Amino acid sequence: MKDDSSQGQEKDQSKSSLVDKIQQLGQSSVPQPADSNIHVLPVIGQVEGHVQLPSQNKTTKYEHLIPQLIAIEQNPKIEGLVVLLNTVGGDVEAGLAISEMIASLSKPTVSIVLGGGHSIGVPIAVSADYSFIVETATMTIHPIRMTGLVIGVPQTFEYMDKMQERVVNFVTRHSNVEEEKFKELMFAKGNLTRDIGTNVVGQQAVDNGLINAVGGVKEAMEKLNEMIEANKGNENQVVQ
Repeated sequence: MKDDSSQGQEKDQSKSSLVDKIQQLGQSSVPQPADSNIHVLPVIGQVEGHVQLPSQNKTTKYEHLIPQLIAIEQNPKIEGLVVLLNTVGGDVEAGLAISEMIASLSKPTVSIVLGGGHSIGVPIAVSADYSFIVETATMTIHPIRMTGLVIGVPQTFEYMDKMQERVVNFVTRHSNVEEEKFKELMFAKGNLTRDIGTNVVGQQAVDNGLINAVGGVKEAMEKLNEMIEANKGNENQVVQ
């Protein structure tokens, strides 16, 4: 039999574990899929790059996502990836790094824009093999912007212009939007209050060629499973 002190320690550890789950995840228990062949990668809040954001900001740290993407590529049990987006954007280079890595995966990938996929969230959304957006989700397309102290020389503008071209080239390569149309959305005046750019909602993102289809979790999972089966078929043909 266990003494009272050891039983008390176990209760304290159980309570501590329960509190940790509530604090970190907002619930006391987390359902785990049984041997799922699909990995879910959330991109939530602001994409954090080289500068650490204040603790009250909800962030997605690129140094956390990049090792996950390497592990997804190497793990034979994972056959597909779902990217969930509800992001305001963030660091341009970090966002492009994440986008390039998702696009370079050998396994089928599907993205879902939920609340929003703004700014650098646009390249991340289109980096998947197939993209969905729910009816009420929004995407904001605007020029590259910088805050804080910058050097007031022509080279600074040239650097920003080149960075913007990197975003434009990536989005147009990985979606159905034409470069001219994307730049038109990016530099539109009057659509956003006191700002330059365009806000597209649900079906508008599809109509403009940014996203493949309107849909949520059910549609995304059906599409991904279909792509996984097709991928298995191709592998079997190569082996034969």
